[in-house]
Amino acid sequence: MDDPGVAHGFTSVDSQPRPDDWVQVLDRVAAEPFYAAYKQRLQELLRPAAGGLFLEVGAGTGDAAQALRSRWGAEVVAVDSSLTMAAQARARGLAHACVADGHRLPFGAGRFDGAWADRVVQHVADPGRVLDELLRVVRPGGRVALADPDYDTQVLDIDDQDLARRVLRFRADVLLRNGTLAHRHGGLLAARGLDDITVEARTLVVRDPSAVDHVMGLRTWAHTAAARGHLDPADADRFVVQFDEAARTGRLTYAVTFFLTAGTLPDAPKRPTSAVRTYGRASESPSTYARSWSARE
Repeated sequence: MDDPGVAHGFTSVDSQPRPDDWVQVLDRVAAEPFYAAYKQRLQELLRPAAGGLFLEVGAGTGDAAQALRSRWGAEVVAVDSSLTMAAQARARGLAHACVADGHRLPFGAGRFDGAWADRVVQHVADPGRVLDELLRVVRPGGRVALADPDYDTQVLDIDDQDLARRVLRFRADVLLRNGTLAHRHGGLLAARGLDDITVEARTLVVRDPSAVDHVMGLRTWAHTAAARGHLDPADADRFVVQFDEAARTGRLTYAVTFFLTAGTLPDAPKRPTSAVRTYGRASESPSTYARSWSARE
């Protein structure tokens, strides 16, 4: 699905030839047991409580936000940079879904009890800015959680290991903006003064070549690299032949490690709170707030 010469499709879903294809990618991924398990664990690291208010940045179709609502009885505001994704989230029943840029969140400071970004930081232009925005909108004592694969951890079993490494390096260093940052998320939170930092690793192991769309198109990475001038076309052809042979003989093994990272914002002197949670202006309800941002899309 990656068009040569452009950024990864998830950085600009609405400008893709068929934006709904990217909705289907998320639905296929969500159906995989590995993803469902780590997503649940990421939400557990937020320590959500009934009645709390949480923010998901890069919410996609909104399925994870819906899961947090139903599992813990908390309210969730979901934002995504894509109008296609925000519309999907609302169509699937998530009332508080809107279009917003993670670099400039449209919320006041300390509005949320926690916030999370799942497979988002790998795609953004300025990870530090996005992280600072997450921290800004979460109250003192609240939690922030991040999850991303770290493509420095990739391995692939085909005959030519040098060729495999060259293709995997393309994925890590070129195809994604921040493909090797996930193992540093804990350090980024520590540098910003967060407490109680947790880092957990979950490794995705793929032996079925049809699983997760060949791991987001793994079989196609070599030809994408060749199209962008990073690999000889003959090597790309050879990669596909070896990939298919590994799949045919039951040898295929691909693995990459995901890092789940969470931390707590330091406590601060308590501020007066009103009887109604404020969302933008003092008396706005969640529904009003969501409608106001939907109107600005």
